[in-house]
Amino acid sequence: MINIQTIKGFADKHLKGDPVIWSVVFALGMLSILVVYSATGTISYFKFDGNTEYYLLRHSFLVLLSFFAMWVAHKIDYRYYSKLSRLALWLSVPLLIFAWQFGVSLNDASRWITIPFLNQSFQPSDLAKLALIINLAGMLSKKQQNITDFKKALIPMLLWCGLICGLIAMTNLSTAILLFATCMLLLFIGRIPVKYLAMLFIVGILAVSIAMVVGQRGKTAISRIETFIKKEQIPFQAQQSYIAVATGGITGKGPGNSSQRNFLPEAFSDFIFAIVVEEYGMIGATVVILLYLTLLYRGMKAAAASGKAYGGLLSAGLSFAIVIQAMVNMGVAVGLGPITGLPLPLLSMGGTSLLFTGLAMGIILSVSRGEIEESPEIRSNNHFENLPKKEVA
Repeated sequence: MINIQTIKGFADKHLKGDPVIWSVVFALGMLSILVVYSATGTISYFKFDGNTEYYLLRHSFLVLLSFFAMWVAHKIDYRYYSKLSRLALWLSVPLLIFAWQFGVSLNDASRWITIPFLNQSFQPSDLAKLALIINLAGMLSKKQQNITDFKKALIPMLLWCGLICGLIAMTNLSTAILLFATCMLLLFIGRIPVKYLAMLFIVGILAVSIAMVVGQRGKTAISRIETFIKKEQIPFQAQQSYIAVATGGITGKGPGNSSQRNFLPEAFSDFIFAIVVEEYGMIGATVVILLYLTLLYRGMKAAAASGKAYGGLLSAGLSFAIVIQAMVNMGVAVGLGPITGLPLPLLSMGGTSLLFTGLAMGIILSVSRGEIEESPEIRSNNHFENLPKKEVA
């Protein structure tokens, strides 16, 4: 019989890093399986001749796969990701262009590439986001001694941020804007002068403007923003989401008792938080929000405790990216922003989104492990404690 001591021993041996992060990710994963099963039951029944478990089994496998990716990523020394990120960035550029021009089209946007032989869709923007944040953290840590050198330190960062965010914006404006905001935060933490941040902001505005004209989702984005501001006609999916939230009450209708799952488009993805509120009420919604805030806090704690500037910037950047997207998704579901089409990290049903979120969490855990002894020379060059206090805060 397996007892608590056996489980604790297994966790201590195989699950390194911050135990709170492990617990939060597992809790969100289990909740994801429950809510996705509820949200897809009716669709699965009609699509697969009464087989209501099809999406349950598929999503459960993907959640386990993301856990495995997280476990593998946390076992690897996070410093190796800096080398891999540059290769991933160069690979992302042609993949993003190919997806924009020849990718699988869904909802008037071609964001996906079908992997040959496997017949599975792959979203290059997920790879590009992860690669850009890792690479940006690496460049910032290496350039701390000459961080104000515009030509050597800042030009490469500005170019990569503008190029990747601009290409993503061609098919997915909301993802590009959130990634750009994450890059701005990371650069600020990395002590980039405000005047150069203003230059990056201008680069971002230009990239978004070009994407609005040349890209696939410009008109849709403008329409959604105008509709949200004027409040003249609430979109159908937003109406159904508000109904789900309003009928959830304090304690909710109970697991599997959602009514709006039969009417709400993308209830298992973009609007899964509305199903959470309907079934688990304000109590459940509050718990979910606190879990994401806990992830942010523990990620930033790992950043502060890191022995190297690179590890701290890496943990901070990835934590920001995940939690900001989560807050935007939940805000849209309750009517605090225009519809974006962003999934809720660790909760929404998805393939590459779940996988790359798992990898990101694994990298944060790798930083939090703190098992690598560093030489005095490295620590003196890279430790956050050696940076000016007002710049680190």
